[in-house]
Amino acid sequence: MHPAFSVVFFTTATGAGYGLLALLGVLAGIGAIPADFWLGLISMGLALGLIAAGLLSSTGHLGRPERAWRAFSQWRSSWLSREGVASVATFVPAGLFGMGWVLLGRTDGWVAVTGLLAAVGAVVTVSTTGMIYASLKPIAQWHSRFTLPAYLIFSAMTGSVLLNALLQGFAVGSKAMVAFSLLLTLVGWGWKLATWRYNGRLEIPTTANTATGLAGGTVRSLEWPHTEENYLLKEMGFRIARKHAAKLRQIIQLLAFALPVLLLVTAFVLPWPFAPVLSALAAVVQFVGMLVERWLFFAEAKHTVTLYYGR
Repeated sequence: MHPAFSVVFFTTATGAGYGLLALLGVLAGIGAIPADFWLGLISMGLALGLIAAGLLSSTGHLGRPERAWRAFSQWRSSWLSREGVASVATFVPAGLFGMGWVLLGRTDGWVAVTGLLAAVGAVVTVSTTGMIYASLKPIAQWHSRFTLPAYLIFSAMTGSVLLNALLQGFAVGSKAMVAFSLLLTLVGWGWKLATWRYNGRLEIPTTANTATGLAGGTVRSLEWPHTEENYLLKEMGFRIARKHAAKLRQIIQLLAFALPVLLLVTAFVLPWPFAPVLSALAAVVQFVGMLVERWLFFAEAKHTVTLYYGR
C-alpha cells in the first residue's frame, strides 16, 4: 500500500494523543496525579492537540476533503465512520474533564467521571482505528490477530512515555510511572517482533490460479491491460525493496524501542533534573520511531488486486 504521510501522521499522533488522554483520565480521576493548573493545561493541551492534529491530517489524503463529514453517516457498516463518530464523541467528556481540571482546579467528583468517560472513549476510538485495517480481508498482513492489539499497545506505550515525561518535568513523577512506561515499551517491542515474524511466514492462499478458477499449471499475465501504472498500482501495488525494509526495521527497533528503553532505564536511576530531560528525549525519539513504523506498516502491506497485474 502507498504510505501517504497524512495517514502515517494521523495514526501516530492520534494513537499517542488518545493513549495520553486515557491515562490522564484514569490516573487523575483516581487522584494519582495532582490537580495542578499548569500540569492540567499542558497535559490536556498536548493530548487534545495531538488528536486534533491527527484528525485534521487524515483529511489530507481525501480527494474531496470538504465531503469528509459524509463518512459519519455510515456508522452502521463502516469502521471508518465509527471511528469518526467515536473521535468526535470523545471530545465531549474530554473537554469537560479538561475544563474541570484547568478552570476549577479539581479532578474529583463529576470531573473524575468525565475523565473516566474520556478514557473509555479514547480506547473505543483507537479500537475502531485498528479495526479499519484488521477488517480488510484483501490485505493479509493486516487481517490478522496482531493488528488490533498493536494499535492499543502502541497507543498506551506512546501515551505512557509522554505522560512520564510530563510528570517528570513538573517534578511529580514516580519510579512506578517510569517502570510502567518502560514495561509498555518492552511489550510493544515484543509485539512488533511477533508481528514481523508472523507476516514473514504468512502464506497468502489467493493466487492467480484461484482467482481465475483455472487448475493445473501456473496462470500468468502475458500483457498488462494498460500501458502505464494506474491508481490501483500506485496505491495498492506500492512495493518496497527487501533490503530497504530490513534497514527500516532496524531503525524502528532503535528509535521506537531500544533507545527509549535505554533512556527510561537511565531516567529510573538518575534523579531530577536528569530524569525529566531523559524522559522527554525518550518521548521525542519514540514518536519519530513510530512514524517510521507506521510508514513501513503501510508500505509492506500487499493487496490481492495486484494479482491481476501479475505481481
